[in-house]
Amino acid sequence: MLSRPKPGESEVDLLRFQSQFLAAGAAPAVQLVKKGNRGSGDANSDRPPLQDHRDVVMLNNLPDLPPALVPSPPKRARASPGHPLPEDEDPEERLRRHDQHITAVLTKIIERDTSSVTVKLPVPSAVAFPPVFHRSRDTQGKSAISGKRSIFAQEIAARRISEARVPSVGEVVPNLGPPEGAVTCETLAPRDRGCQLPGSSHSFQGPNLVTGKGLRGQEAEQEAQTIHEENVARLQAMAPEEILQEQQQLLVQLDPSLVAFLRSHSHTQEQTGKKASEEQRPGGLSANVTKEEPLMSSSASEPKKGDKLEPEAPALALPVTLQKEWLHMDTVELEKLHWTQDLPPLRRQQTQERMQARFSLQGELLAPDVDLPTHLGLHHHGEEAERAGYSLQELFHLTRSQVSQQRALALHVLAQVISRAQAGEFGDRLAGSVLSLLLDAGFLFLLRFSLDDRVDGVIAAAIRALRALLVAPGDEELLDRTFSWYHGALMFPLMPSQEDKEDEDEDEEHPAEKAKRKSPEEERRPPPDLARHDVIKGLLATSLLPRLRYVLEVTYPGPAVVLDILAVLIRLARHSLESATRVLECPRLIETIVREFLPTSWSPVGAGPTPNLYKVPCATAMKLLRVLASAGRNIAARLLSSFDLRSRLCRFIAEAPQELTLPPEEAETLSIEALRLWAVAASYGQGSDLYRELYPVVMRALQVVPQELSTHPPQPLSMQRIASLLTLLTQLTLAAGSTPTETISDSVEASLSVTSLVTWTQVSGLQPLVELCLRQTLKLLSRPEMWRAVGPVPAACLLFLGAFYQAWSQQPSLCPEDWLQDMERLSEELLLPLLSQPTLGSLWDSLRHCSPLCNPLSCAPASEAPPSLVSLGCSGGCPALSLAGSASPFPFLTALLSLLNTLARIHKGLCGQLAAILAAPGLQKYFLQCVAPGAAPPLTPFSAWALRHEYHLQYLALALAQKAATLQPLPATHAALYHGMALALLSRLLPGSEYLAHELLLSCVFRLEFLPERTTGGPEAADFSDQLSLGSSRAPQCGQGALLAQACQDLPSIRSCYLTHCLPAQASLLASQALYRAELQRVPTLLLPVPTEPLLPTDWPFLPLIRLYHRASDTPSGLPPTDTVGTAMRVLQWVLVLESWRPQALWAVPPAAHLARLMCVFLVDSELFRESPVQRLVAALLAQLCQPQVLPNLSLDCPLPGLTSFPDLYANFLDHFEAVSFGDHLFGALVLLPLQRRFSVTFRLTLFGEHVGALRALSLPLTQLPVSLECYTVPPEDNLALLQLYFRTLVTGALRPHWCPVLYAVAVAHINSFIFSQDPQSSDEVKAARRSMLQKTWLLADEGLRQHLLHYKLPNSMLPEGFELYPQLPPLRQHYLQRLTSTVLQNGVSET
Repeated sequence: MLSRPKPGESEVDLLRFQSQFLAAGAAPAVQLVKKGNRGSGDANSDRPPLQDHRDVVMLNNLPDLPPALVPSPPKRARASPGHPLPEDEDPEERLRRHDQHITAVLTKIIERDTSSVTVKLPVPSAVAFPPVFHRSRDTQGKSAISGKRSIFAQEIAARRISEARVPSVGEVVPNLGPPEGAVTCETLAPRDRGCQLPGSSHSFQGPNLVTGKGLRGQEAEQEAQTIHEENVARLQAMAPEEILQEQQQLLVQLDPSLVAFLRSHSHTQEQTGKKASEEQRPGGLSANVTKEEPLMSSSASEPKKGDKLEPEAPALALPVTLQKEWLHMDTVELEKLHWTQDLPPLRRQQTQERMQARFSLQGELLAPDVDLPTHLGLHHHGEEAERAGYSLQELFHLTRSQVSQQRALALHVLAQVISRAQAGEFGDRLAGSVLSLLLDAGFLFLLRFSLDDRVDGVIAAAIRALRALLVAPGDEELLDRTFSWYHGALMFPLMPSQEDKEDEDEDEEHPAEKAKRKSPEEERRPPPDLARHDVIKGLLATSLLPRLRYVLEVTYPGPAVVLDILAVLIRLARHSLESATRVLECPRLIETIVREFLPTSWSPVGAGPTPNLYKVPCATAMKLLRVLASAGRNIAARLLSSFDLRSRLCRFIAEAPQELTLPPEEAETLSIEALRLWAVAASYGQGSDLYRELYPVVMRALQVVPQELSTHPPQPLSMQRIASLLTLLTQLTLAAGSTPTETISDSVEASLSVTSLVTWTQVSGLQPLVELCLRQTLKLLSRPEMWRAVGPVPAACLLFLGAFYQAWSQQPSLCPEDWLQDMERLSEELLLPLLSQPTLGSLWDSLRHCSPLCNPLSCAPASEAPPSLVSLGCSGGCPALSLAGSASPFPFLTALLSLLNTLARIHKGLCGQLAAILAAPGLQKYFLQCVAPGAAPPLTPFSAWALRHEYHLQYLALALAQKAATLQPLPATHAALYHGMALALLSRLLPGSEYLAHELLLSCVFRLEFLPERTTGGPEAADFSDQLSLGSSRAPQCGQGALLAQACQDLPSIRSCYLTHCLPAQASLLASQALYRAELQRVPTLLLPVPTEPLLPTDWPFLPLIRLYHRASDTPSGLPPTDTVGTAMRVLQWVLVLESWRPQALWAVPPAAHLARLMCVFLVDSELFRESPVQRLVAALLAQLCQPQVLPNLSLDCPLPGLTSFPDLYANFLDHFEAVSFGDHLFGALVLLPLQRRFSVTFRLTLFGEHVGALRALSLPLTQLPVSLECYTVPPEDNLALLQLYFRTLVTGALRPHWCPVLYAVAVAHINSFIFSQDPQSSDEVKAARRSMLQKTWLLADEGLRQHLLHYKLPNSMLPEGFELYPQLPPLRQHYLQRLTSTVLQNGVSET
């Protein structure tokens, strides 16, 4: 017999095998049948194959080179060799003959003979459909080889096996060793009971593998049964030991995978048998679960030590009973039915452990223990299945679903959650901020990706969520309601305060130019990085504007989506001038909005919800244009010139709101927004030419105002429209009084401004009508409900009258007597009676209750206020008693003070009468509370907005007081109060109020009229206080009183010094001046600078000195002495005045900052501190700092404004002292002040360790020490390193009493206390150092130093040495010293 080829044999061996096979003449194992060639078509294809023809491999015929890898030629279709096509046959006849159409089939139907067939009635069925293939209900375990087979494939294999076998036959292969833990609970049939081996658990119920497949049906059954009986008989004849031995031999010989297959096959048959037996039982299908046989690997055939039975899996309790008739439920997959179980009971929270927040579909926060029914759809999640609601993580996961409805639902729920979070509904129930968590998780870009979805519902939900995230409804409502206040159209940008480094030093740059220029770093930053600091910038970097334009222009969404998009655009425009410019310059965006939502003609729209906003005027679209115009005068000019807004303004203003064929509320709002857009354009001096065209309309609208005010109750929208109309007339009147001062560079803006001037004759007739409206509203002052209902109308009337008289007084061609007489008439008939009304006093009294300064908690930042997304935080509304509330007196009183200031400035004779309003007790109490020290409100976007309006009222009241003080002296108490209020206001003013700060410095702050102490004994009282001070030896001309008197004389020079050093940048000052002086041609924008901090620091009185110090540091050659001495003197004089008479103005500056600023005087120059005026002023300020009531507050460890480290400053101060002091006593006093015992040991270590040479120059006498000597000696020093430095400087002679008397006394006191200390808790190192130091002291050669160190008693600055001495040592010390000296005499002195 030939062997098979083995690995390693060559082709020569294969040829040898072939020759041997051919020589043997053996029959081949495979019969080759060769089919005929398709192309031959001859009869040879039908002959039988040659049996003796064999294929023989011959190497001689093989080519030397392998065949080339070229594509084979294309095959051509040929006729089948068995069916050649006859050449003379007609193709049509051939198609007809082989036609298989239904008509050809029906013609050949032959009916089958059914005469002998038994007819059976159909079996009745309870279901309407034929039976369907069911998977097994009880096959839960998987066989060992079914890991890679699906459940369906396993069921098909089991079905084929069960169909092919005969249930009654036995099994041919026994179960090879039952696996551990298997439970057999079947009852054997009587036929199979004899097939069971005695004494064993093996039973043979029929053939398992040999089924007779391939034979005829009857023969297959008989053959399989015969084989089975033979096997059973053989097994019964064998002993159990022999069976086990054969079993082990088979397991060794067989492949392990085959063994696993046999076991799984046997298990499948057993399960099938169980199923058949259960189906024969009466009753329906139950949900009980049978025990499963555990999976066994091939290596687990032998029992192992330590194996334990698997615990039985608990039965799965289903909520329903499965029925056999149910489709596809004959095979139960229990692992897929877990979700049908009843929910586990709620776990009651027993601890304070935080739990995951879950929300309902309406965005409500659900309590952890709330029990809600499952039909609400709040339990469709895997984690914490018993708790209702969805977590943010699950909602995020749902937004990525493939089902569009699920994505839209998730976005809708997230939008609801954000809206409720911004409204403050969650309060303290959540740990952390929902918005911050969402933004950190990438919610912003999830919305951006959702905007690119193809489904309109998902896009609508994404836009809705984007609006909920960006737009706070309360913010827009607040800004709209306060538009007609004093400078109410101005607002701060809603952008974060973190500015780029390159933008910090660009105060001189024009805001418009700064907005157009983008830094290269910002352009390169990815959107996620931008969004981390600024959400709006991050969104704009993702091409949001073109996408929103596409949605509006192409998809034509519904009204809700359109309004959401417009609201988002408004929020983007409020962000900054740069964002507004990008909205304007987005291609076709504004064109689409103006064309589709601001048409000049439209079909009438009835009341109720509008089904479609396209080709229908929309008030929100008009508001968007108004917000864009507020961002800059250039944007307003482009809007008016490029988008035909003139015709649209004429269209919406010319008709009354009730005639616009729109829903009433929408028509009122549209009219309001049109008037406001015109007012914004007029604030730049643009759009005034429309006034000539609409003059009859405006006059008619103004004439019907009294009729609308008489309606009860007044309609809020009507009041807003009247106030907007009055605001528009105010701007037009100011335009009539202003004249262009310079040529405008922009051609578009120049063309608008040159032709838009309003003449005085066009507005002169408005004053009687507005005055009539004011009289009618003032009648409602005694009725609080009606007064609140009229809203901003009275304030708008007062502001118009102020603008009217200001413009009237600027007309050079008119007689001044006319407007002066009219002012007197208005004062006598209207204003003076108003000032005497008691109801006006109640408004002054309510100032303290509505003031943000007096109620700092009202400006607390909202909990949902991420720093990257700025909002005012007014989603929950404003309380009635707040600055923005309905009962706020601020808008009316501010407008009243503005009118009174205008009249007092023009007509000096009315100043005294009008200033009587300042004597109101409510105003005096309000000023006292504002001046009193207290916690300032945190600077948030809302507090900045509210404080700006409050500062307007304070400034106007102070300006009126200043005008009155120039004519007649004010009461001393009132003057001091006004001066303190002016100082407090100057340090609180925010960016955008540069002009107000300049006016305060010019008028109130440095006015002698507001310093009544100069004439009421203030300097004399200061001199008397100096005389009462212990240890004061100043000359009369150097006293504090003389210095204060000199400072009052030099007040004009002091003012000029501060005007030079404290004014803001020139560009910012000019922009603010244009706004407050109504120079319309110079107004660049209605957006104020970002309020990062107040204009001036809290220590602004030291600001010129600090700048002088920085200039000196940057100029190695030094500063001019005249400039240096003059500036330092003025600053020190003013600080002395404030410290003496207005200490509350410097309460916000810590005493340590005072000390640091005084040190700057010595660090500026090497000669400045030698000037006698500077010496006297610094000594007076140092005395103020060292007062007993101030000194305890001196802390050098707290962080100081403008100073990185006080120890570093002190080290520089010591270097300068050692170099240039030459023993100056005042310089030395400042060096000694931080060396007090209660301050850090760092200062003393710096002096005694690094600047020992400075000790020789510290010659300050003990009598001139500004603080008590006990501040340096008590408590005893405990720093061992410093004590060793003290001892070293004393022993080496670096510290001597005539060189440095103060520190000599201090060092002696601490060394004496240390060497005689008997503290038992001291460490061994301290004890050894103490003993060594005492030994060295006793052996000192300097008898005087030895006497001082051993006999020191108490500090006494009146003695020359600075301390008292014991005449002889106390007995305890004497005994301790003798004991130590005896040890020294015996053992010698130890080396150091």
